Amino acid sequence: MTTIISFGILLAFALVAFCVIKWWNVRNVGVTPVHLFTFIAILFTSGLDVGLIMFPLAWDFPLYADTAAEPAYGFTNPLALEFGFWGFLIWGFYFLTTFYFCVIEPRVKFFEIPLVKWINNIVIIGTCAFTGALFLIYLPYYATFMGDGETVIPAFYVITFLVILFAAFSSTDIKYVRILSIGSTVLFAALILGMWAYAGMGLGAFADTASNIGGYFANIHKFVLPLTDYHEFYLFWWFAWSIMIGQFTSRFVGGLKTWQVLAALLVFPSIPLGVWFSVLYYYHLNSIETTLLINVSMVAVGIIFVINSFDSLIRLYTDNLNLTVKRFGTIPYVLGNAVVLFGLTLAFQSQWLQIQWIGTIVIAIYVACLAYILIAKRSEVMSIDASPEENTLDFEKIKTAH
Repeated sequence: MTTIISFGILLAFALVAFCVIKWWNVRNVGVTPVHLFTFIAILFTSGLDVGLIMFPLAWDFPLYADTAAEPAYGFTNPLALEFGFWGFLIWGFYFLTTFYFCVIEPRVKFFEIPLVKWINNIVIIGTCAFTGALFLIYLPYYATFMGDGETVIPAFYVITFLVILFAAFSSTDIKYVRILSIGSTVLFAALILGMWAYAGMGLGAFADTASNIGGYFANIHKFVLPLTDYHEFYLFWWFAWSIMIGQFTSRFVGGLKTWQVLAALLVFPSIPLGVWFSVLYYYHLNSIETTLLINVSMVAVGIIFVINSFDSLIRLYTDNLNLTVKRFGTIPYVLGNAVVLFGLTLAFQSQWLQIQWIGTIVIAIYVACLAYILIAKRSEVMSIDASPEENTLDFEKIKTAH
């Protein structure tokens, strides 16, 4: 598996470099463009999931700090490692797929090939369910007011199903995307400020803690290939998400040039990630216990993140497969998606399915798409000098889209 993921990463970054150099100043316009802040909010909340809220304190920081058990983490501090697993360079995957679906796919139509379409949508559905499984597995660590902090009790299954059900409903109309994305971004910022205030960090303590992120940039080359099996798991996870996030967010790009899209994806999401992880790392370093209010707040924001992720992915695969509200009606659409995804969530929770398998399929799709372009569409792709003509820079389109 290490060989597969290493090949996939090197291929993806080579393609990022090629696209930026070849189409540096091409203006990227999506089908329903939005302003930059809304685009970043949609990207951030759709491109991340509940792991961002629940992993660091419950699992990651203690794991990275134990260099006796895992010497590979000894070259830098846990905050730099956490940032490296979630931030900056890794968002290059999302740039590649966002640019591809915005500018190249309309000319190539590789993902309209029936077999490719079905495989891609199986990937989307599977990764969607994996998000639900993570939420279910880590919910006990934060919802201690409902259990013993370790066991997944029946109430957590009910909560997970209701979250999926709500997301299925919100996916019935694209107008909810902007509301959910901006709303969850605001709530996430409020959570950060609240936890910062409760910890009594002060600006000086925050700056001292955040400075540890410098360990990532000083060792950025070490984060390209897998450091450990756990890092490998993260990289497969990012790959599994990459195609569908690019396919979804590409429709919202609002006229940025190619190099600006890359810069936006590398920088803008990394800022709140760095702030969030710095606050949590301060809690870890000082062994600050989280209160009931903080735990409830983290669960609430985690739920919003899960809804965002499910919303975007459900809309994506139902559109691709014509399993729409218009075709089936609201109630069958909502219940059908909720039941199928909840069943797959249970499959991931039991380890019957693994995200590494999905990541491997995505890497195979990358290779197949590149081969298809080189064999059948090379001249069309190399002659691209603008976004598709039908994509106009009209920020009012989002108001009439469904």
